[in-house]
Amino acid sequence: MSTDNTRTPAYDQLARTFTRLHHLDHLQAMAYWDQAAVMPAGGAEARAAALAEVAALMHGLRTEPALRDALARAQDEPLSEHQRANLREIGREWRAANALPESLVRRSQLATARCERAWRSQRPANDWAGFLPYFREVVAVAREEARLLALDSGLRPYDALMDRFEPGMTCARVDALFDDLRGWLPGLIRRAQDHQRGDTVLQPQGPFAIDAQRTLCEQVMRGLGFDFQHGRLDVSTHPFSGGVPEDVRLTTRYETGEFITSLLGAIHETGHGRYEQNRPRDWLGQPVALARSMAIHESQSLAFEMQLGRHPGFVAQLAPLISQAFGAQPAFAPDNLHKLVTRVRPGLIRVDADEVTYAAHVLLRYGIERRLIEGEIEVEDVPALWDAGMAELLGLDTRGNFRDGPMQDVHWPEAMFGYFPCYTLGAMYAAQWFATLRRDQPGLDAQIAAGNLAPVFDWLRQHIWLPASRWPTDELAQRASGEVLNPAFYRAHLEARYLG
Repeated sequence: MSTDNTRTPAYDQLARTFTRLHHLDHLQAMAYWDQAAVMPAGGAEARAAALAEVAALMHGLRTEPALRDALARAQDEPLSEHQRANLREIGREWRAANALPESLVRRSQLATARCERAWRSQRPANDWAGFLPYFREVVAVAREEARLLALDSGLRPYDALMDRFEPGMTCARVDALFDDLRGWLPGLIRRAQDHQRGDTVLQPQGPFAIDAQRTLCEQVMRGLGFDFQHGRLDVSTHPFSGGVPEDVRLTTRYETGEFITSLLGAIHETGHGRYEQNRPRDWLGQPVALARSMAIHESQSLAFEMQLGRHPGFVAQLAPLISQAFGAQPAFAPDNLHKLVTRVRPGLIRVDADEVTYAAHVLLRYGIERRLIEGEIEVEDVPALWDAGMAELLGLDTRGNFRDGPMQDVHWPEAMFGYFPCYTLGAMYAAQWFATLRRDQPGLDAQIAAGNLAPVFDWLRQHIWLPASRWPTDELAQRASGEVLNPAFYRAHLEARYLG
């Protein structure tokens, strides 16, 4: 990353180390994808051990004693603005790694791999009691990580975990945003349902062959610009995006009884995938080329799935493709399809939730996991808190239903504590990006209706994808939209779409 090695030797030493880490991360990402998508059940324990070994190796590289001196010396070297940003991000990774001992890194990998594997069979069986021992160990490891990261950073324990996904975000800031959301969201849900009560909505008549669904998903993904020369779509229990920019792995899931879940899931993951495929290639291997944060990442998936995927003009473009895939039927008329994908109906499953009720699922999980990490509650308390939260926020009874309750997401088995707020923060950012797009390009909605998505993609590439981690999140938002995160855009978007 330097044109003159004699002038920046310390920086170049750091850059070489992080290039090695990038290559190892590539292999680790493929192992995770394989584990989730195609690995036979009998390989679980061996894979857990292998992933623990790779995690320990990468931790060793990040905590190499020589890096401490190199970080200090690089501060005084004549670095470019981009190199200086990269040094800032290297320092972040170095500090977080050095707060944790290798033994804990190994223990975490083993605990999460075993818990995730157990979750796959115990969730369908509604076996909360069988899941508890695995989950208890994951929480114990996460609490220890939070404690050590908090000691090193001065943050509160949950903030220290959230900082790994959303640098700079704190509970104080999330609480202010979410308290405001909690104040108006239940009322909006009720008003949106009242607004839609008289609608006639035709339900698509299946079955919908999985091969046809897969072909449709891939066709729509190509239309959204996903590069299948550097990525692929597969199936997993829980849809996700993984891999590396040169080889992006997306997954969705199919059911023959309906196709909208698989299609919207593929559109969602395509947003993640396009961000990954468009990160700055000149800087790949360096932390400055990483996605800025997971809320920014989710702003891309939700810009695709919610802002664009439920736009009436975009839905009208989907209609003939859906008819081609499954045969014409009245339910595939554009107006009816739009009603289907904008129906507000509280449900048990977060990933299947409509755009309005989705945030309620995040409020619930955030409130539980923050208290769990900080020792205010124990794992045995989770079901009762879940039941109370679902009743309060969505009016649903989840008592005794663990598979569609606290066991439904893979995040907790994988110790991704601190991630859930990023979904709603991402939805807020996505609304802000589209408000900015409409301000700068008054004809945007007509362009989308005409099938021209280039204005959206060009703006995202310039303002989100290529900058990657060059600037802290608030500065990225300020440069892109003229202000830091402003939740007013999210509320305005929901009210316009569902009450207008």
